[in-house]
Amino acid sequence: MLLDTCVLIDLEQIDLSQVANATALVSAVTMGELGYGLDTNDPVERAVRSERYYETLNRFDVLPFDTSAAKLYGTMAALVRQAGRDPRPRRLDLQIAATAAANSLPLVTSNGKDFVGLERVLQVIEV
Repeated sequence: MLLDTCVLIDLEQIDLSQVANATALVSAVTMGELGYGLDTNDPVERAVRSERYYETLNRFDVLPFDTSAAKLYGTMAALVRQAGRDPRPRRLDLQIAATAAANSLPLVTSNGKDFVGLERVLQVIEV
C-alpha cells in the first residue's frame, strides 16, 4: 500500500488496523511535500516536522514518480476534469495517486474526497 501524505502527518492518530498486514510504502512526491513543510519559522514545529521527515525516510521505502506514473497522471487528470473538478490544485495528490496505480498498490488516505473520479484506475482505502 502507498501512504498518502496526510496519513504520515497524522500517523499516530490514524487507525491502520484494516491494512495492518500490508507493506507500507511512500511516494517521492510525499517526501517532497514533507520536505517543503520543514520550512517554518516556528522552531518547535520545525523540530516535529524534521523528526517526521527523517523517521519516514528511515521507516519506509520510497517509490519514484517515474515514466509509468507520469503516463497515469495524465489519465487521472483527465478523469478528474471529466468529474467536473479542476485537476490543477490537485497536482501533487494526483502524482501520489499515479505512483500508487503505476505500482498496482492501493492508496491509503484520510482525504478520500481528493481522489473522487479515479475509481476506475485507483483503489483508495480511506482511514
